[in-house]
Amino acid sequence: MAELKVFAGRNSKELAHTVCNEIGVELGRARTNLFPDGEVFVKLDDDVRGRDCYVVISTCDPVNDNLMELLVFCDCLRRASAKTVTMVMPYYGYGRQDRKDEGRVPITAKLVANLITASRADRVLAMDLHAAQIQGFFDIPVDHLSATPVFFDYFESIRNELSDLCLVSPDVGNVKVAEAMANLLDADLAIINKRRLTGDSVKVGNLIGDVRDKTVLMFDDMISTGGTVVEAAKLVMDEGAKDVICAATHAVLAGRAMENLANSPISKIVVTDTIPTEGRCDGIKDKLVVLSVGEILGQAIKRIHENKSISELFVRTAGAKR
Repeated sequence: MAELKVFAGRNSKELAHTVCNEIGVELGRARTNLFPDGEVFVKLDDDVRGRDCYVVISTCDPVNDNLMELLVFCDCLRRASAKTVTMVMPYYGYGRQDRKDEGRVPITAKLVANLITASRADRVLAMDLHAAQIQGFFDIPVDHLSATPVFFDYFESIRNELSDLCLVSPDVGNVKVAEAMANLLDADLAIINKRRLTGDSVKVGNLIGDVRDKTVLMFDDMISTGGTVVEAAKLVMDEGAKDVICAATHAVLAGRAMENLANSPISKIVVTDTIPTEGRCDGIKDKLVVLSVGEILGQAIKRIHENKSISELFVRTAGAKR
């Protein structure tokens, strides 16, 4: 692994350390500073000439700052004669703007893909994209990873505590992943249909399935404002569920999410570290469980470096969102 270098953006150093521990390398030395006018400046303190380089940066809040750091990092590595540059994006910002759902709006997920391609990155490694078709927005290879192995290991370890379990997908687009998880955990499946009214408001419709006297596990790719999962939790409790657990890969937790989740009937919120939670989740700390995807990212990086299959990592799990 001597020809491999892993670097981290300002917001992803803890996750990157976990990745490096998994593959047995030291985290690359680099500095990201801001000029007084807000411009991003990246300086490498390690030699990268002729090496395969991986940059771990989640383009979460502040999205534009982190995205710009990602692009500047790539340019810095290219000008330092790195052999290859792979952008490791545990969370892909702007991923929800993936289509024109009304007139005169952008497809910003495609624009971001164009920017990353133009920065001369060789490959993108992403975790649980909001829509799988985002892979097709790139003109470079994209490895779409799933956090389901991490969730499966956790929930399998506490399966006896969950008793009569029912997987509920609060988003129709995530039904196949929820169904696969239900099969793995020997659980029932139910579906809720929803209609988004605004960026932070949703209307929950009907429940398809039976949740009476069951522990409900709601599974989705992200929690943004919490509006969807909170309304879905209220619905399943009204339908007779005895407990509600929420699981999501990305803890976006924007707007009034803390207040919404703290006052909800959800007893446990299980997320991963694709987005840092330290220092911003005090309002739900008694409910929050944070799992790490560092091992999966580390294994994926190692397999890319050794030209091995990525899909073998997900043989026993639900796979990525389709």
